[in-house]
Amino acid sequence: MKTRTAAPAAVFARADGSVLDIPDFAAAADGGCVMTADAREFIPLPPGSLLLTLPGRSVVGYRDGAAVAVHDIDGERVDAVAAALPLGYTRTLLPAYETRLGAPPLPLYGYAAVAWHEGALHAAAMRTDHLELWSPGAHEASALRGAIAARRREMKAGPLLAQLERCALEYGCYTAQNAFLRHGEAAIPVSPACNARCIGCISEQEPDAGVKSAQERVRTLPAVQEMVELAVPHLEGEAGAMVSFGQGCEGEPLLAAPRIAAAIREIRARTNAGTIHLNTNASVPRALEELIDAGLQSIRVSLNAARPQTYAAYYRPRGYALDDVVKSIWLARERGLSISLNLLTHPGVTDDPDEIDAFESMLSENPVDMVQTRTLNVDPDVYFEAVGRPEKQPIGMRHWFEWMRQTFPSVRLGNFTRGFG
Repeated sequence: MKTRTAAPAAVFARADGSVLDIPDFAAAADGGCVMTADAREFIPLPPGSLLLTLPGRSVVGYRDGAAVAVHDIDGERVDAVAAALPLGYTRTLLPAYETRLGAPPLPLYGYAAVAWHEGALHAAAMRTDHLELWSPGAHEASALRGAIAARRREMKAGPLLAQLERCALEYGCYTAQNAFLRHGEAAIPVSPACNARCIGCISEQEPDAGVKSAQERVRTLPAVQEMVELAVPHLEGEAGAMVSFGQGCEGEPLLAAPRIAAAIREIRARTNAGTIHLNTNASVPRALEELIDAGLQSIRVSLNAARPQTYAAYYRPRGYALDDVVKSIWLARERGLSISLNLLTHPGVTDDPDEIDAFESMLSENPVDMVQTRTLNVDPDVYFEAVGRPEKQPIGMRHWFEWMRQTFPSVRLGNFTRGFG
């Protein structure tokens, strides 16, 4: 395949899954509005990326300066293409496509634009972090199997260990695998309940959503003793060890605050090593304070936006609002915790000028240590329908990163949680 112009070329997928370019069509991309793909926004498809066919969606490209939807090639119906990026990368542009009548909702992936450029597939992405403990090499299959067998011998069988084994093997979750391998951040999933109905929830989708949950949510509260038996040896292992409550396979951990607080107190009665961390929607400040009193050291707060309406449209909170989240961030800062934001990024929303203004106000009034950019896994049409497309021209995700570095130079940008301090 050869590209006839210097601009990235549009690509399409055949029914057999093969991906080809359309040399006469310049690639298009969606950054809140559809535009000609700029080669500077694309990098060679990162190793570990997953190419995705977008069923029922025709690729959009540019020919003679006009946007054209390509439905068929040589009499064969074709579909648009996207990429799901590996850990350590952040998406900068969405795929441009035209949704055909009867197209199914897209599964929960983070869809990045793909184009053919300089003899290879490229994706609209940036390398935004690297941490060896989050690489495939640190989670080798034979080592994991041996570690699982070892933990089975050491610990009594219980719902926590069973859930972690399932997450480690079936879902490939690194934090679950770390609980067996005893390095880095280890998961302790606790809460089956949640007070939000996130559009992109990976563990419990609404019955009428039309998409399957990527994981099955934990259904049994683990015993305090089981959490302690898992946490103490992990924290006393290697330097920088961390245990974290609040995982993708559970609801909101603050709803299980009394049980988590009891576990933290017992862990700290046995060891002062490592970091005790919480991944949370930060919806219940009083519950967070209970965990801080027990010995919590670090939190990562999930949010998609600093504008209340945009936040609520995605999280669909029950019994709380963005103001409660901000109160929790303020409380954590007052009590000396390490604070990260788990920012669910989406081109056309995150880099919307109005959103940038709101985010700047939030960070200026409530300083944090780190912003972790996470590509939001959701059907772009579903998300835009919920939160709306931008009314002003977005600045672009690459410029958003530049803006963050210039405006908040002390805030670390990346993708992975680091240890306390």
